[in-house]
Amino acid sequence: MFARPPQASAAEEPKSAASNARLPLAARMRPRALSEVAGQRHLLEEGSLLPRLIATDTFGSLLFYGPPGCGKTTLAEVIAHETQSRFLRLNAVLSNVAELRDTLRYARSRPEERVILFIDEIHRFNKAQQDLLLPDVEAGHVRLIGATTHNPGFYINPPLLSRSHLFKLEPVPLDDVVQVMQRALEDTERGLGNMRVTAEEGVLRSLAKLCDGDLRRALNALETLVLAAGLGSQLDEPMLEAFARERQIRYDADEDEHYDTASAFIKSMRGCDPDAALYWLAKMLIGGEDPRFIARRLVIFASEDVGMADPRALSLATATFQACEQVGMPECELNLAHCVVFLATAPKSNSTTMAIAEAKGDIRKNGLQNVPLWLRDAHTKLNKSFGHGKDYRYSHEFEEGISGQEFMEKPQTFYRPKLNGAEQHVAERLERWRQLKRQRRAEAGGDSGPPAGDSPDTSPPTT
Repeated sequence: MFARPPQASAAEEPKSAASNARLPLAARMRPRALSEVAGQRHLLEEGSLLPRLIATDTFGSLLFYGPPGCGKTTLAEVIAHETQSRFLRLNAVLSNVAELRDTLRYARSRPEERVILFIDEIHRFNKAQQDLLLPDVEAGHVRLIGATTHNPGFYINPPLLSRSHLFKLEPVPLDDVVQVMQRALEDTERGLGNMRVTAEEGVLRSLAKLCDGDLRRALNALETLVLAAGLGSQLDEPMLEAFARERQIRYDADEDEHYDTASAFIKSMRGCDPDAALYWLAKMLIGGEDPRFIARRLVIFASEDVGMADPRALSLATATFQACEQVGMPECELNLAHCVVFLATAPKSNSTTMAIAEAKGDIRKNGLQNVPLWLRDAHTKLNKSFGHGKDYRYSHEFEEGISGQEFMEKPQTFYRPKLNGAEQHVAERLERWRQLKRQRRAEAGGDSGPPAGDSPDTSPPTT
């Protein structure tokens, strides 16, 4: 049995004024009631689900999903305070199975305390650790509140996800960030009021913009500026410019920001918008994205989205990848920008992407066709005795390489050229070959070599 609960909440273990003063400003200014929480109006406005659950103390397990500094931990602590629950905290990065078992054992031994177990960065728990939570969550021994910056659909086990209410938090709006920073400058108990530092709203607004909706980051940046400015100073634009030079944008290379930005990047090129594509490229580069990852996406895009409309795209994208490998940063940014503009402004066609997907789908649905006898390898006497290669027509012996022969037992059409860019000429050429193929078959008396029948329609779409 525990002598004291593991990681009890701050409310249950009051800190002295001196110890509080050593905390970062963001921790000191953390809201103590639901009414003090900044942002998240879509979750906290009157009549919404979450405030009703808190007011009636009828919630089970909760998952808070959102970017850093949006208030996930704050909400968990406020909920524990307003429901007078025992608040136990674990960090999935630092915790292990033994600590998790001990915490759950403690919760089972204190049913009267209505234990809330808050797990920060819960996506860091592996499947076994998440599964360990299930019996106690299901039995109601603990009310789990998990916080994650990762998409729960990918990182939280389905059984645990199904037992929890999921709430998505958004970055804190600019006006709310400014309001909280102003309050921090004036608050003499928890904030920076004793420093008697002032700042115009425009300076605070500029600082808030630098922090991308991350309130914790904004408050800690404000504290840095105030301490650097000194007692009785006024924060101004030159101070902010000096601070901004050291700024890093929010970009987590392995988290949602990475995938969301890459998605916007690809879709901007697909939508023929070079300016937007360059913007998302710049964000990835400033955020420290590996240029080889970007280059790999360009190589894929060249075939997936440009394709036959401009066959030069694949060569340029491949050369760009090689440049990233051989030249490296920062110079390869120029190669990436060159390729991005080319791909964004190139005519688009996904005809080859659709063609291979349709061919694979046909095989899955209908099974494999046999290789026709006249196309099989005939390099050995045994193979020839089986009829391999018999009646094969050597394409080079015919005008334009069109013999009239079929190359599948049951001819089908998968590739349907579009009329964009260079692919229009491909469509015209295929139509000519289709007519020539019919002509060859007619000249052979309807016998095109096994099997007989009409060749598939490869004419371009009429749109």
